Amino acid sequence: MAWALKLPLTDEVIESGLVQDFDASLSGIGQELGAGAYSMSDVLALPIFKQEESNLPPDTDNKILPFQYVLCASTSPAVKLHDETLTYLNQGQSYEIRMIDNRKIGELPEITGKMVKSIIRVVFHDRRLQYTEHQQLEGWRWNRPGDRILDLDIPMSVGIIDPRANPTQLNTVEFLWDPSKRTSVFIQVHCISTEFTMRKHGGEKGVPFRIQIDTFKENENEEYTEHLHSASCQVKVFKPKGADRKQKTDREKMEKRAPQEKEKYQPSYETTILTECSPWPEVTYVNNSPSPGFNSTHNSFPVAEGYESTPQDAQQWLHRNRFSPFCRLFTNFSGADLLKLTREDVIQICGPADGIRLFNALKGRVVRPRLTIYVCQESQQTFVLSCGDKSENFIFISNIHVLPAVYHAIYLEELTAAELTEKIAQLFNISPRQINQIFKQGPTGIHVLVSDEMIQNFQDEVCFVLDTMKGI
Repeated sequence: MAWALKLPLTDEVIESGLVQDFDASLSGIGQELGAGAYSMSDVLALPIFKQEESNLPPDTDNKILPFQYVLCASTSPAVKLHDETLTYLNQGQSYEIRMIDNRKIGELPEITGKMVKSIIRVVFHDRRLQYTEHQQLEGWRWNRPGDRILDLDIPMSVGIIDPRANPTQLNTVEFLWDPSKRTSVFIQVHCISTEFTMRKHGGEKGVPFRIQIDTFKENENEEYTEHLHSASCQVKVFKPKGADRKQKTDREKMEKRAPQEKEKYQPSYETTILTECSPWPEVTYVNNSPSPGFNSTHNSFPVAEGYESTPQDAQQWLHRNRFSPFCRLFTNFSGADLLKLTREDVIQICGPADGIRLFNALKGRVVRPRLTIYVCQESQQTFVLSCGDKSENFIFISNIHVLPAVYHAIYLEELTAAELTEKIAQLFNISPRQINQIFKQGPTGIHVLVSDEMIQNFQDEVCFVLDTMKGI
């Protein structure tokens, strides 16, 4: 077969209880443990055994903190004894947070009579979502233009000064307040937990958020950058009145449980006390080491040395490899950023099916193209066909062997004439604009214009000889 190219154009103190439990497990096999014994599953549920353990030093348990923040919303009764509290909120409803000065006499005298600044954030509880927070929030902004994730209800708030909401930080608000005066800030959370869950068939479990407050004092330059205290709590946000229904459902479930089962759960408290935590980092940590085993194939990123590619390149790659639904989530990801995601990260973001497919593609596993064709330049073919007639058409190498025609593979994914034009231009180092049209030689030597439909009907691994002619 032959073609003709027309040119030019185109992401303490439970020791005694543990000892008793351990002794009982050795000497009391077959006997029931007393009501006061500790269950090993409960012990393992303690925060010190969790992966999400706090970075705070161990001596902070009995420390009196300088400030205390109290969210005026009930905690769920369906939380086990040693787990962190969980509080349900209604979307858009105003909730009071009481800012309490808890200092001892003489503690932090430098802030006496002065203002401090507090920043309130709604952030993700799950670490995998924290890793892709910016992309998740950008996706939310895209779907909810003009809306904010977190707002201050300023008319209801008391004692706050200079409240601010940065238009580029949808999940953050800040304000100044005097610890010596009564201060209450009312917040509204406008996103709901299921908005960050992959849609599958309905009834998906919403992701938990964290409400975190970081408080700072002034430095020598009168800038509020010196950290004083941070605390947070876990929340889930439901559509209006949904939190009330969920609280009622949890309460009814607990009432049906046996008394011994109820002892394993926390009582529901009328308010939620935020617990001390590490300050929220201004810059998220990103591992800069390149991903090993990356192969630059036709199905991989157009990355240069150092595994760098622009976010625009990554977006094009996602489109080409049929990951368009996730482009918004990865808006500002470069190729290197995507390659650093673990398999668990990708599955968490995209769901099991698409997550595994994306992970495999990211790791450079070559997916068989939809169509493979082989092309050769006419001049090379002519050498072989005429080598027996004219000596000047021989191409000699060592031992006087004739150089055979060299074919090049072209891999097509979209099966369009535009894609074929681009691939041919790349192969022969010319601009696609220099190729005006592509024809296929038909019966009796006629030139048939190559269309998308024609390419979709090509046989796989068919061979073509390329010839060129000047445009009219």
